Amino acid sequence: MNDTRLIETARLLSRALTPGDLDHTLSQITHAAVTMIPGVEYASITVLQSDGKLGTSAPTDQRLLPLDAAQYEFREGPCYYAAVDAVHIISPDLARDTRFPRYAAVAVAAGIKSQAGLRLFDAPKSQGALNLYATEIGAFEDFEAISALFTHQAATAIAYAQEIDDLQQAIHTRGTIGQAVGIVMERYQLNDERAFAFLTRLSQDHNIKLHRVAEELVKELDQRA
Repeated sequence: MNDTRLIETARLLSRALTPGDLDHTLSQITHAAVTMIPGVEYASITVLQSDGKLGTSAPTDQRLLPLDAAQYEFREGPCYYAAVDAVHIISPDLARDTRFPRYAAVAVAAGIKSQAGLRLFDAPKSQGALNLYATEIGAFEDFEAISALFTHQAATAIAYAQEIDDLQQAIHTRGTIGQAVGIVMERYQLNDERAFAFLTRLSQDHNIKLHRVAEELVKELDQRA
């Protein structure tokens, strides 16, 4: 890919991947991949959680869900390896690829002839990969240069979205704990400091995070109301 095309792609990506919450950003990334990366017809994102569970986000076509699920089940395939082990993995001809024979048979039967997986992000609680699918053998022409650019731009957008989500979660958690403190103050005629200490002791005694204790207390009051 020449420099002019790379610059133009970077400009388009910066416009396409506008700041937003995490779900919105992931959807933007998969749709931009289909639009901007040559040869790509479908895209999804695999997220590996800290507990080892794998899940699919933002598929551009619902037909990708069983394909991603097959890779998770067999523990093989570009999307599985990119999320779990490799930085990126490309299979220009799945039918002839001996690295994942069980998954390749499923993909080819579904009309997918070539595929790529690109690691997008590594976060403390999760890591994710962009899955790219094509119905033609030998897709992803000039793939290396544009994929490096794309994953850089996408990772930046995801990091920003994760910060927004973390901030929103923090605000929500703080508000819920504040509500719970108010409930305890009224119920037991305590001041705010002693009410907070009461919630903290409940959290420690039952080995439940403080925000979960607060959520349950608020939920209980709502149900009574």
